[in-house]
Amino acid sequence: MRFRANLPPYINKTRASRNARHPCYEPAMPRSIRRGLTRPLRHEIQRSFAERPFNLRFWDGTTIPATAPDSPEFHATSPAALAHFLRSPGELGLGRAYVAGHVEVDDLDAAFAVFDSWEPPPLGIRDRLRLMAAALPAAGIAGLPRPPSIELILRGERHTEARDAAAVRYHYDVGNEFFALFLDESMTYSCAIFSRGAETLEEAQRTKLELVATKLQLEPGQRVLDVGCGWGSFAIHAATHHDVSVVGITLSEPQAALARERVAAAGVADKVEIRVADYRRLSDDPFDAIASIGTVEHVGENRIDGYADTLMRLLKPGGRLLNHGIALLNPSDDPTKDVFSNRYVFPDGEPLALSRVLLAIERAGFETLHVEGFKRDYSRTLREWARNLDDHLPEAELLAGEERLRVWPLYLRAARHGFDTDFTSIYQVIATRAV
Repeated sequence: MRFRANLPPYINKTRASRNARHPCYEPAMPRSIRRGLTRPLRHEIQRSFAERPFNLRFWDGTTIPATAPDSPEFHATSPAALAHFLRSPGELGLGRAYVAGHVEVDDLDAAFAVFDSWEPPPLGIRDRLRLMAAALPAAGIAGLPRPPSIELILRGERHTEARDAAAVRYHYDVGNEFFALFLDESMTYSCAIFSRGAETLEEAQRTKLELVATKLQLEPGQRVLDVGCGWGSFAIHAATHHDVSVVGITLSEPQAALARERVAAAGVADKVEIRVADYRRLSDDPFDAIASIGTVEHVGENRIDGYADTLMRLLKPGGRLLNHGIALLNPSDDPTKDVFSNRYVFPDGEPLALSRVLLAIERAGFETLHVEGFKRDYSRTLREWARNLDDHLPEAELLAGEERLRVWPLYLRAARHGFDTDFTSIYQVIATRAV
């Protein structure tokens, strides 16, 4: 988690402004009493965790120093930080406190390193109860905190058409202008390819778009389906540079509206059609080629075979499919366990292992021709996006609000961290339908 200490002052709000928003920040009691409320907790933390590669600072000015040099600092700016954690112990409680502004981290990258390398000592039930009992007096003055206003909990069966549409709207309806702050000019919201020699994000995205077209072996006059077309970057590239016609589909109305504007501005409105549609509802005649870029990680384990069957139905014999998506590197990992992302970034995101995706593709009748991984490319892409967002934080806050602005720098770095630590990768799979 990296919410930088050197972010501009309008993000790291002053203590006085937080006090105005969170009355529990400075309880109306003498300082000695306020510090006394955290004393039992500080004692129990130091007793339970003799080695601590992190600093802790509390709202009353007290601290627990790290036992290792150059350690990140976690700052609980309000008793509500503890109250969130006690209400929902673990990742969800910490995430809520962070999004609400009750926890700050001076170096999110260093904090991620702590989570990866630190092995806390095992705590028995008695030790855990002592920690909770010590936290209660300090947390109690905050009352029962509400979850942040932007938290989303979807109801019903996962990956139905209605629920998938709601998940997409939550992610993208933050606004086209917000995404434009950190994407390149082509508005390509997927892994750029630097490993072919590109130096800039713009060059790397052009490389990726052309690589997809080349792998699909596009020829003039062909009809191409672009599943999860985003703001139309691949559709525009394919129509402009390969003289094909493209149907692009997305579940986001604002995204589709801007994609159509971009298609018209590129002069290919006669070749590109952008629809708001679910891939499961398409009844078009089969296409010569299909590009699915960044969709498969939102399909889910229970729907992946149906996804592959649908793409098979929509492809002509002899046609090619390019499936581009994030995958878990350990098939035993639970793809639904990322509670923070599911509540605050992309609900129901469910990256599967590559082996499971290939199994679905082959079960549907495709022949797999080629698989290529781009893990390091996506890590660099995410680094570029995070840097761009950092450079436009004032505009981002106006567009998205303070809570979302805390989520996105964290999300982009967390995603990059997954690629850097070999938790996730990304693959392009080329498959064909037999003649």
